[in-house]
Amino acid sequence: MTSRERFLAACRQKKLQRPPIWIMRQAGRYLPEYRVLKEKHSFLELVKTPELATEVTLQPLKRFPLDAAIIFSDILIIPEALGQSYHFREEGGIGMDFILDSSDKVNALDSSNIQEKLSYLGKAIKLTRNAIGIDKALLGFGGAPWTLATYMVEGGSSKDFTRIKSLAYQQPLLFNQLMEKVTHALIELFKLQIASGADAIQIFDSWGSICSGIDYWEHSLRWIKTIIDALPEDFPIILFAKGMSHHAENLLKTGAKILSLDWSVNMQQFVNTLPTSCAIQGNLDPVILNTTPDIVRSNALKLLDQMQSYPGYIFNLGHGILPEAKIENVEMLIETVCNYPSKVDV
Repeated sequence: MTSRERFLAACRQKKLQRPPIWIMRQAGRYLPEYRVLKEKHSFLELVKTPELATEVTLQPLKRFPLDAAIIFSDILIIPEALGQSYHFREEGGIGMDFILDSSDKVNALDSSNIQEKLSYLGKAIKLTRNAIGIDKALLGFGGAPWTLATYMVEGGSSKDFTRIKSLAYQQPLLFNQLMEKVTHALIELFKLQIASGADAIQIFDSWGSICSGIDYWEHSLRWIKTIIDALPEDFPIILFAKGMSHHAENLLKTGAKILSLDWSVNMQQFVNTLPTSCAIQGNLDPVILNTTPDIVRSNALKLLDQMQSYPGYIFNLGHGILPEAKIENVEMLIETVCNYPSKVDV
């Protein structure tokens, strides 16, 4: 069984001798080869140049025996394609080039020709697919409409998210207009990724937890459902909603077949309370990769032991890998998963 077959089998909840493994935000500053590229090119140059995005995507696979690659890109290419560019603030965090603070600015967002505007990403996926062949799985991704809207309305990273919440509560028609444009753009993005060779799509609702619980479906999940309904039936969609595992029933109502969990979730308790079966991905605390190989191994084994009998388990971090992660710890993590003596019958 190839790595790609193993990954897709897990997505379909098949029993495997060992879970497939990939790492959220696989590329990045923890890799010296990535830092070399960053000395020559800006982040946005890496994202928008297909050959460079492919090179960055392949860097972790050249070092580690991972089962899947995730294309190097950024969730904020969607606001940019709509006409709202972004940058990185000198003090840290994301800044949008302007704030969506009026109906005129929302109306001015242009959701036409999204695939043409993002053609560089399609080219990067095709180049990566050609490079890895059919032996490794390839993931595309994008932000959830709510998460993207938070950046667009707040003007970038935020501490209190008062603008987006005020818009949703006080101007629901304008909020819906914005969400419709973002949702349409995401549908086009994901169709482009699928047509270009992605085997699965992960949707990141990184800021879902700022929603009031009673409003989470209305403000976020119903838009994700619209997206999934517009994509090919049974195509593997992974939904990561940070801090929202207690909404599992509604997360599954979106049509997502795989739930990705953050590190705060007790996986064993979670799967025992699921209202229906689904594949599960997660959820090692990324900080553990900053420690020592022994700590990495013991914590990975603890998680593997919890999930060893669960069909459709994909080993992953509970969020993106940190810049401080140590390469020897990543090596130990992958070695531990790959050599895990599973008691599951194939």
